[in-house]
Amino acid sequence: MRKLVVPVIAGLLALTGLYLLKKPPAAASEGVAPAVRNVIFINGDGMAAAHREAGRLFLAGPDGSLAMDRFLCTGQLTTSPADPASAVTDSAAGASAWATGQRTYNGAISVDTHGKALPTLGIEAKRAGRATGLVTTSQVTDASPAAFFANSTDRNAEDDIARQYLEVSQPDVILGGGEDWWLPAGRAGAHPDHPAADPTEASLGTEGDLIAAAGRAGYQYVSTAGQLAAAGPGKLLGLFANEEMFQQDGDVYEPPVSLATMTQKALGTLSTDPDGFFLFVEEEAIDEFAHANNGRRVLQAMGELDRTVAVAQSFAAAHPGTLVIVTGDHETGGLAVEDPAGNPGEDGPFPVKGTKLTFVMEWTTTGHTAQDVPVSAYGPLADRFTGKHPNTYVHEVLAPLLAP
Repeated sequence: MRKLVVPVIAGLLALTGLYLLKKPPAAASEGVAPAVRNVIFINGDGMAAAHREAGRLFLAGPDGSLAMDRFLCTGQLTTSPADPASAVTDSAAGASAWATGQRTYNGAISVDTHGKALPTLGIEAKRAGRATGLVTTSQVTDASPAAFFANSTDRNAEDDIARQYLEVSQPDVILGGGEDWWLPAGRAGAHPDHPAADPTEASLGTEGDLIAAAGRAGYQYVSTAGQLAAAGPGKLLGLFANEEMFQQDGDVYEPPVSLATMTQKALGTLSTDPDGFFLFVEEEAIDEFAHANNGRRVLQAMGELDRTVAVAQSFAAAHPGTLVIVTGDHETGGLAVEDPAGNPGEDGPFPVKGTKLTFVMEWTTTGHTAQDVPVSAYGPLADRFTGKHPNTYVHEVLAPLLAP
């Protein structure tokens, strides 16, 4: 594994300025908790306890905390799938457990082990009259968001998942990457086919021009940060990249629109619904860069995720009745945070904010592991997430709040 010296990552220190130890705003769950009106569910894809600790040390220091650490209620979730070939989950099975309350096989999008479609939280929330939305730095049709708003026996059928968004689940806000899946092969959209950064990317859908179909269904379509900022009220589709909003196999994390910006826009749009809303938010880069054992970019992605958590918490503090949950679908990389002494070949060293100390990140795999993941919650009923539970417990808590 490559050894990164402190000067190489000095530029990352600018990310740490916002992460000071401070008292969180009063939680809506303190005193008499109002009924849950809004739910914001945030997925740090691939994030487990070591990723959070590495982020805390780098961004906040030994006496500081991340925004997600300041949530008063924290527990653990197991992540086992119901897959005859593996005891370790992928994102599809992990998110499907949240969205449906049933464990399933890897690659499945909210279907049971026999391939039968299951009711999902996103669709049930819409049927109950709530506004719904999804925000991700991955493709908007990738496994985690898809599990809340679609059903498929194959997570790779992303063009069909996009079609289901328009024809079945109809989320009010869809923001992220993945324009390639919304257009037929050979028809480039706002993002050119075969870009220099990744010549393999190109439109490849088989469901026709789904962007045009979205327009007919009443969605505003935006593809740049400026267009997103200028978008008015109403249903919103934003696709800001061909595939993920960063180079999956490279060493670059420069999304054209930040996750926090997309989330802020989504909250402003969805919060106008008098019946409340359900919003799924995901930072994909933690998982992708952990697969690459790239600690520098994992720390950067952790910073972007935590900025987004702070946006959600600020909204919740101003809107009693908003429940915010932060967790990960699985652990990626088999990560441990270690002292540099005796570990000269590990990933790092990285500075511990506010000290002369450093740490290294040791990776044991480029795949997923079966580690438990932390879950933290803020707002009414946040205390339901204390203790250790299976990942299906998320559905057990949220279904009575969101279903008709």
